[in-house]
Amino acid sequence: MGILTWIVMGLIVGALAKFLMPGTGPGGIITTILLGIAGAFVGGFIGTLFGLGSVTGFNLASFLLAIAGAVLILVLFRVLRKK
Repeated sequence: MGILTWIVMGLIVGALAKFLMPGTGPGGIITTILLGIAGAFVGGFIGTLFGLGSVTGFNLASFLLAIAGAVLILVLFRVLRKK
């Protein structure tokens, strides 16, 4: 998957992760989008590592892995931010 596709998927996933985890999260929408891009990378890495598939394009499995990675990143960011 090209870097541009990762970024576009990260934008979408970041917005969805913010929707799934509402509240007064750290940063604004820009931070959430950047965390979504990082989450797409993390989701792809974890999915590949555990044999769940990989983020290969705009398909359902890739989308779900990217969302899971983005939510994981947001949770970790919020936990670390509170300390």
